[in-house]
Amino acid sequence: MTPEPATQSPVTADDLALVLRLAAAALREAPADADWSRPAGTVAWDCWTTVEHLADDLLAYAAQLGPAAPPRERYVPFATERRFPGGPNNFVRADRASGPDGLVEVLEASGGLMVAVARAAAPEVRAYHPWGVADPAGFVAMSLVEMLVHLHDVAQGLGLLWDPPADLCHRVLARLFPDVPVTPADAPWPTLLWATGRTPLPGRPLRTDWRWHARPEDTPQVH
Repeated sequence: MTPEPATQSPVTADDLALVLRLAAAALREAPADADWSRPAGTVAWDCWTTVEHLADDLLAYAAQLGPAAPPRERYVPFATERRFPGGPNNFVRADRASGPDGLVEVLEASGGLMVAVARAAAPEVRAYHPWGVADPAGFVAMSLVEMLVHLHDVAQGLGLLWDPPADLCHRVLARLFPDVPVTPADAPWPTLLWATGRTPLPGRPLRTDWRWHARPEDTPQVH
């Protein structure tokens, strides 16, 4: 059963550290002969590229919180590259020669940096995201969504098991998707997949246009 709102707590860097460990363990369950060039679920990228994109997201979120005065109107200006039409615009890449083990290590390194930065950042820090200027907890929640749903994508492509903790999914929904109803009859993980356009739910058609709300409630909206 979905926890009642009163029992919920904010997402934390410890939550992200947990999901990072779970994600690395799940990816290491891929068979030695797994084809990482297979499509990652309904995403337009293959499994290798999707994990690279995830590592890039995590390191980019850490970078946004890193400066003494984080930018609120733009990203930190790293040079990025889109290697194929429609591909992710990354600055993090894994050496293909390192194989899947190296790819997972890159993910762990990027995620570990995000965890460390989130733990060190003062709660009042704010930094840019196109879906709302966010606090450190917001960047943790965004990192968690990226981890949870992209692992789902890759797990579909590689035939892996990925079933994250329901309470964590519920708290991520509460932080980033306040417009998404979660009733006691709803399971938080399928609801998060629906909220991010992955699957339909009974009575709720597949979402083709969605976004999360990165801005915390105590930050005035900039017009």
